[in-house]
Amino acid sequence: MKKIRLVFLFSLTLTNLFAQKETFDVIRYGPPAGWKKEAAQTLISYSIINNGNGSWCRIGLIKSTVSKGSLEADFQSEWQELIVKNYAPTQAPQMIEDRDADGWKIRAGLAKFVFNQSEAITMLTVLSGFGRCASIVAATNSQDYLKDIQALLASVELIRTETAVPPTVAAGAGDNASILGTWSASASDQSSVRVNNGVMSSITRQYTFNADGTYLFYSKAFDPLMDKILLGRESGTYRISGDNLALAPVKSVLEAWSKKDGADKWGRLLSSQNRSLENITYRFAKNYFSGVREWSLILRADRQTQRDGPFVGTGDFKNAWIYGPPCRDCLIKLPD
Repeated sequence: MKKIRLVFLFSLTLTNLFAQKETFDVIRYGPPAGWKKEAAQTLISYSIINNGNGSWCRIGLIKSTVSKGSLEADFQSEWQELIVKNYAPTQAPQMIEDRDADGWKIRAGLAKFVFNQSEAITMLTVLSGFGRCASIVAATNSQDYLKDIQALLASVELIRTETAVPPTVAAGAGDNASILGTWSASASDQSSVRVNNGVMSSITRQYTFNADGTYLFYSKAFDPLMDKILLGRESGTYRISGDNLALAPVKSVLEAWSKKDGADKWGRLLSSQNRSLENITYRFAKNYFSGVREWSLILRADRQTQRDGPFVGTGDFKNAWIYGPPCRDCLIKLPD
């Protein structure tokens, strides 16, 4: 396979020349035609593999998070989290000249990495503005796909958001109404092995808080490389006192289900086992993210929990989990 030249013409602009665009979070874009699309709450990805010559490419749009306060800080943070941890590049990023677009600041960098003893490149484009930070990640082992990466970047329109950001607010004592409803969070495995082979595992966690003081918690783990789907179910009661949210689970089980037709569909129940009941009191608040114009539920704790998994927040949301209102297609659909 040819060596990949680490050269890229950066042309992300605001334009209306591309038809049939899709919108994800603060980005409108023209998707690559004929590529495999995978969607999660925090990520939209497109991948293509040529089994004939072994070439591949993957492009991911990452949902915006709270900005670290500057383009420099946002790029450094995103490079470490999205590129260094997943691709282990063999060099520092080759930077592309910064751009401005309707109030957004844009920075991009490229670097080489090695997978299966072959050379590949990865590119990170960070979009910073209006208190938000979004990213686009591309990786490929072939020059043939650079034009596709370029075309997607050139099609991008950035959605201008309100500059005023309401502060994080905590509910008052007994304010159960502040968290009523369903809140969801999802994550995916972006390791280089999975990215380069076009497979992505995902886990979704979902709380529903009811007006009668009860809650339901579901988790769903799907992995294309596993022959089963894992479903966690938990029920219990909750109590709010000031900014404290105490959960008292009554029942918690982990179920393994077969894959119907080998796809992300519930088959038959294979096993079910009880999980230890994990009482905990969170410090909670709600934060308004202006980029997506949504309120999210922020849960903080002194330790990670089996229920919520690893902490996902950084900066102002350190030692926290961020649950947002789920999109219609992001709700966990339970087996019949």
